[in-house]
Amino acid sequence: MTDPAAALDPLAPFRLDGRVAVVTGASSGLGARFARVLHGAGATVVVSARRADRLEALVAELDGAVAIPCDVADGSSIERLVEEAVGSLGRIDVLVNNAGMSEVLPGEDEPVDTFRRVLEVNLVGLFHLSQAAGRHMLAAGSGTIVNIASILGLVASGQLPQASYAASKAGVVNLTRELAVQWARRGVRVNAIAPGWFPSEMTDEMFGDEGGQRFIRRNTPMGRGGEEHELDGALLFLASDASTFVTGQTVVVDGGWTAR
Repeated sequence: MTDPAAALDPLAPFRLDGRVAVVTGASSGLGARFARVLHGAGATVVVSARRADRLEALVAELDGAVAIPCDVADGSSIERLVEEAVGSLGRIDVLVNNAGMSEVLPGEDEPVDTFRRVLEVNLVGLFHLSQAAGRHMLAAGSGTIVNIASILGLVASGQLPQASYAASKAGVVNLTRELAVQWARRGVRVNAIAPGWFPSEMTDEMFGDEGGQRFIRRNTPMGRGGEEHELDGALLFLASDASTFVTGQTVVVDGGWTAR
């Protein structure tokens, strides 16, 4: 008789073999890491960003990966991304909404047009792509969406004033909840990750400056910023069958920042 405990593979639900995953903002930093992690778990990855040359360099590393340039502030570009991904690979099983931008300006000085642009990229574009990919997932009766939010969608930035970024990421957190509840009985799960301070193009100035690093160390209970691999577990958990009873949640990975 086979011992059920011996046959149990607790890592099996984290595999993504046979699935198609789309990652936006994949031309550098965390987005490129997300693409590599999903590929490592067995997914066929579609990488997307505005910088086509960087995408081509990334797909050269990832067997079977496809590069489709996209500007998430351009609705027609979003529709084309989804159409080409489905057209070439037949489906979208996982969507990682990672593309984003920020502006550091005092609230009294930030131009309204700048505020609008940040929301267009970080929130409106994320919704549009979730909607476009979500229609295919709903028709298939399955799919997972992982939105990359931020701790600044949960708490104020304060000393680094970013009204538009904070507002957009707070919108991502509640949009995650709303779409999750709307689609929960139709097989599509929607969750988010809220990273704390991690090295990326967006945070280069903070990590490249001793004062910025002191700020991060002083205000993070664990006394340091995150390392990019420390988001791997949250990403795979939410993207895979390891989280089949989880939807509408924001997983915070911040070294204790929001627990203070």
